[in-house]
Amino acid sequence: MSKSPLIKLNNGVNMPALGLGVYLSPPDQTANAVRSAIEHGYRLIDTAAAYGNEQQVGDGIAGSGIKGDELFVTTKLWIADYGYDETLRAFDVSMGKLKLDYLDLYLLHWPAPSTWNLTVQSYKAAKKLLDEGRVRAIGVCNFNANHLRDLIREIGVVPAVNQIELHPLFNQAELRATHAELGIVTQAWSPIGGVFTNHPHDPGAVTRVLELPVVKRLSEKTGRTPAQVILRWHFQNGVAAIPKSVNPERIASNIDIFDFELTADEMAAINALNTGQRNGPDPDIFDMAFLNARQERATKK
Repeated sequence: MSKSPLIKLNNGVNMPALGLGVYLSPPDQTANAVRSAIEHGYRLIDTAAAYGNEQQVGDGIAGSGIKGDELFVTTKLWIADYGYDETLRAFDVSMGKLKLDYLDLYLLHWPAPSTWNLTVQSYKAAKKLLDEGRVRAIGVCNFNANHLRDLIREIGVVPAVNQIELHPLFNQAELRATHAELGIVTQAWSPIGGVFTNHPHDPGAVTRVLELPVVKRLSEKTGRTPAQVILRWHFQNGVAAIPKSVNPERIASNIDIFDFELTADEMAAINALNTGQRNGPDPDIFDMAFLNARQERATKK
């Protein structure tokens, strides 16, 4: 039985408010993590072609004993596969790995504005998949407000979801307001701040959101884990979240957030942690050229 409340998307499809993310989940641990999540009441599983573990997500779903129509599965199109025909081919590859007859949510992984025409063509292909019933909803990741408005103007289909970096240190209030205006659900990746430990700007001074004094104080006050406090903050802000873990105890704990409530003052205390600075890639410059240049620099070191 699902433990998460549902959020209605702009096309009437219901999506769980909290799910399991598998970014950086090792392939040999992913299937067990997915099975553990489903056992503990998760019904949303979020993966991506670029994560390299779609196959294992499919294995975990197949071994869970839960029917596909009881789950909500998301995957994402990688920027190397942008383009109309390329998108349709990549979708078929993902579906083969996931072993699903249809997908609940298909997302474009980045806006890639330097090759915007390919982004537009990919979204047109996603719309075709939606029209054919092969996906139940389509959306995007990491799009800023201008990207969203440009895409909607060119295609005419409002994304159901925009999955973005969002945590107490970067709460994206302005972009969330744009989402509310346009009818787009905000979904947080790195909701408890894992981006700082997985991709630290300064490896010698790693920021641990779960250890911030305000978060620790609220954890002690509420008798909840720091992660539960932050995930509850997301939920009360109307944000869907996909925390990643392969630890069964943490997986179980992360979804156990729907039987308590933060006060207005407690919410304000977490809101006040916002720095306005992202830690992940900048959507305005992140594209294949950026990745290739970064790889070239790393090879020369």
